[in-house]
Amino acid sequence: MTRFWRLRSWFSRVAIVSVIGAFVFGFVTQTAELAPQAAWRLEQIRSAARDKLYRRADTLPTASKGTFPKTTAVTATLTAASYADSVRKISATQTTIDFQGVGLESMPKDLSTSLKHYVILPPEFHRLTGFRHVYQTPNNCGPAALAVALSYYGWLGDQREIASLLKPQVRDKNVRGDELVHYVRNHAGWLDAMFRVGGNIAQLELLIANGYPVIIETGYEVETGWVGHYLVATGYDRPSLSLIVQDVTGGPSQVLPYSEVDTLWRQFNRLYIPVFPAPDRDKVLSILGPDAKLDVNRRRALLRTREETETYPQDAFAWFSYGSNLTYFDRYREASLAYDRARQIGLPWRVLFYQFGPYIAYFNVGRYQDVVDLATVTLQARPDLEESYVWRGWARYMLGHIRAAEADFRAALRVNPYFLDAITALNSVGEG
Repeated sequence: MTRFWRLRSWFSRVAIVSVIGAFVFGFVTQTAELAPQAAWRLEQIRSAARDKLYRRADTLPTASKGTFPKTTAVTATLTAASYADSVRKISATQTTIDFQGVGLESMPKDLSTSLKHYVILPPEFHRLTGFRHVYQTPNNCGPAALAVALSYYGWLGDQREIASLLKPQVRDKNVRGDELVHYVRNHAGWLDAMFRVGGNIAQLELLIANGYPVIIETGYEVETGWVGHYLVATGYDRPSLSLIVQDVTGGPSQVLPYSEVDTLWRQFNRLYIPVFPAPDRDKVLSILGPDAKLDVNRRRALLRTREETETYPQDAFAWFSYGSNLTYFDRYREASLAYDRARQIGLPWRVLFYQFGPYIAYFNVGRYQDVVDLATVTLQARPDLEESYVWRGWARYMLGHIRAAEADFRAALRVNPYFLDAITALNSVGEG
């Protein structure tokens, strides 16, 4: 009995701390004068309370059952270059470009449309300057990184302006790459952006040498463990095999070894987003070469990640990215098995804050309970993730739990009132 009351008392204290922390956080984060450091601290208190109450492991739960794909020989002719290969030569991605060996100093930053296909071969070292650095506010690395990239072109907005449209709820943990691109195309005037996956160091060098900053999504280790994080690649130094990035958490002009960049970058399928003046779109597409076409880009990434599952069969992120590329081609059964393998090896518990391929693949093969289970674990840890609510809602709908599905769709809209997927879902079930 004594042990029972001690346990009950402990849970009561944690619950009280959680409630008080959530109330204080909700109140003060609506106050524009709140210092970012205080907001961070309150977010940490709130998160720690939820960890005590709900989180039981540092990895996602494994699939309850299922078979995993065997590692067989890859017959594809396309091979994935290592980072070392990428910096020694221009990869196959750029072989179709007609390079002109001119010095960077002879090319104006503001290229005219008549020169938009005039592509510069990267020198040994290059660095873009003129960025307005900002440190992110809580859970805001995406908008903050985009604000830094846009500032290179003289954009005068800030991360709050971007977040107000892409993540109006401050506790929302993530902004997707496609959402960042959408913002640029619709709210940044004369600028444009595009995102691709399966990038390599040579592509970053080429884009930077031609005057374009590139946002990349990577893994990132913080005090509380693994998280996703956006960096802005703005320079490189090939002799020292290092990349220069603007880091809205770590500070301006951070220098990272190519090997470290690749390790962290491939945890997000090497997603990259060049930002450029709208008249330069055709030039950027020419720089991307075969990767200019979305399906070709994904096919190349699929082959590369498949090879990495062969080379590193115990790398959970290799299997996860392989599953994501399979999902793009609607190969849901194979993708589900790849995701199962990734979970079996062990994925960080936050991974579904940022990437949602498992929901899509499991849903499309009828594994609705897997979707519900994964989304529930994720939402218990952090209840401010609109994508998880929507996918759990659809899975519950397919299982016949209509009211619970509607509740999830509405919960998604409380996190992000602009989230079109949730609006569409409610309209589809007749409750919009």
